[in-house]
Amino acid sequence: MQLRYAFRLYPNAIQRIALARAFGCARVVFNDAVRAREDARVAGTAFPKAGELSRKLITEAKQTDARSWPGEVSAVVLQQSLRDAEAAYKNFFASLKGERKGVKSGAPRFKSRKDNRQSIRFTANARWSVTASGRLNLPKIGAVAVKWSRTLPAQPSSVTVIKDAAGRYFASFVVDTDPHADAARMPDTDRSVGIDLGLTHFAVLDDGTKIDSPRFLRRAEKKLKRAQRELSRKQKGSNNREKARLKAARAHAHVADARREFHHQLSTKLIRDNQAIGVEDLAVKGLARTRLAKSVHDAGRAQFVHMLEYKAVRYGRTLVKIGRFTPTSQVCSACGAKDGPKPLHIRTWTCAACGAVHDRDHNAAKNVKTAAGLAVTACGAQVRPGLVPAQRDEAGSHGFPSEDCAA
Repeated sequence: MQLRYAFRLYPNAIQRIALARAFGCARVVFNDAVRAREDARVAGTAFPKAGELSRKLITEAKQTDARSWPGEVSAVVLQQSLRDAEAAYKNFFASLKGERKGVKSGAPRFKSRKDNRQSIRFTANARWSVTASGRLNLPKIGAVAVKWSRTLPAQPSSVTVIKDAAGRYFASFVVDTDPHADAARMPDTDRSVGIDLGLTHFAVLDDGTKIDSPRFLRRAEKKLKRAQRELSRKQKGSNNREKARLKAARAHAHVADARREFHHQLSTKLIRDNQAIGVEDLAVKGLARTRLAKSVHDAGRAQFVHMLEYKAVRYGRTLVKIGRFTPTSQVCSACGAKDGPKPLHIRTWTCAACGAVHDRDHNAAKNVKTAAGLAVTACGAQVRPGLVPAQRDEAGSHGFPSEDCAA
């Protein structure tokens, strides 16, 4: 499967100027492609093909005086920007026809130079490489210093240079992993687990293990409020406002990075220790419209479940997602009697049928495991055999660069 490996970049002043120029040229080409499509729609004519757009917006435009400056960046960056526009329209039309799963995609919009995230992509045709000293050599940008936190498992097929809202630069490599090597990293086990995701505790396992919620946003809320307050008092367009914006963006990035690291460590541990995992398919968007919205977003459940999904596929594990309407908090895990809904402040309850005393979250985790078909009966057989691994599609470029790009 294809995965992305991100590493921090540290460009110098000249390289930052070159990257800003590349970001701007890619953004202009993308906006020109959207404008050409919009003009064709208004005129009632056929949409221009990708080859025609490439000839008009890149090849012929660079020969004019008004648009000669895109020639200062790599042509691959401009071509990839056109591909992004084509992919955006393809997803939009597929979403309109109901052929695309998930949230419906809207029509492509114009990009702004004030967007929080800027990116460009280099494929194998750009002839980028990693030097002997460990620097990332990008065409018409130079050899950029990289903080290699680990070694790439295989030869990358493309690299995307990203600048985030906090002003940090990252290189994201697309790598095709070896399934046999991944399977060897995770030894086989016969254990299975049911997980109940909550807010008081981030996760409760069916064996009674409770994992506390770090609450990164709540802990940093005072610092974030102070940074946002200082930003709101600065004059728009001033240098001091830009400094305050970067300060606030770095504070938010620190919270997001800490949450992501926590999710990675916990999901990897669960995948390593269990062959099968049962989890609820929660309606995060619906919960985010309630009075618990801040706590729901702070927990980041969707990101955590997404990590479980792709890691299960990568390492040959099984992930079963039960329906969100399954009454895991209403059913007694001992006798199966349904005791009805209970308000959130009730954390323990006694089953009226069998008299068993249940911890609300622990009981829900047991019911998740049973509903997922992972519970074992007295005879030792699974309740529902034949589990199917969760599938995950990840877009990425194909092909391999001519030079060795392993760190």
